[in-house]
Amino acid sequence: MADLVYRTVMVDLKNRIQADEFKSQRLPDERSLSEEYGVSRSTIKRALNILANQGIIFKKRGSGSFINPLYQKNRTIFQYGGSNLGVTDSFISNGKTSQIKLLDFKVIPADEELQKDLFLNSGDFVYEIKRLRLFDNQPFMIEIGYIPIKLAPELSAEIVSSSIFNYMEEQAGKSVTKSFMSIMAEPSNAEDQELLCLTPTEPVGIMEGIFFLDDGTPFEVSNMRLHYKYLKFNTFVDLNENA
Repeated sequence: MADLVYRTVMVDLKNRIQADEFKSQRLPDERSLSEEYGVSRSTIKRALNILANQGIIFKKRGSGSFINPLYQKNRTIFQYGGSNLGVTDSFISNGKTSQIKLLDFKVIPADEELQKDLFLNSGDFVYEIKRLRLFDNQPFMIEIGYIPIKLAPELSAEIVSSSIFNYMEEQAGKSVTKSFMSIMAEPSNAEDQELLCLTPTEPVGIMEGIFFLDDGTPFEVSNMRLHYKYLKFNTFVDLNENA
């Protein structure tokens, strides 16, 4: 898709940053990048804005774009492959390969809480998707998600066995770009202990939230139960927006 050219540029710039190509820690200016990639300056600007939103680079007015030194020190917390907020991308760590094991996939009527969270009507249906996520065959997350059928009528067991958000962007042209998340911890239950290889005395991390498409439509309600070793939250705050 033509509107995803910016993503190709963004991924390539990120790879070049990871390869330590920019020794001065400063990226070429937008005009130079536009000529180098053979794309419009608006495409370059969009790619740079996403990298800035991810915290990989920062922009200094009048000086250009620079690589965030924190990214160079701890790249594992910045791993993110596109404009989507997919967990497959976000939790890649230390070069390990991410895998997904589909535990359950079915269609159910949306209850009152899902109707409220996803702006659905009585009688609407959702996919209930239960997956186990792993790093190099080591389980680290149990994920249960609910997605309205009307937003993705083509979903199948094969599709949800991979990154749903990447599929939506690449095949449907819809990006999941915002979320509201609650993060907490609690004692692990029997299923946590079995699937995540936890002992009865070890806790489980919990991430609950709603993911939104770029037009503001609620796309998924998700409950993620993580091995506590992976419960690490990082955020970026723009003080200009809070002034």
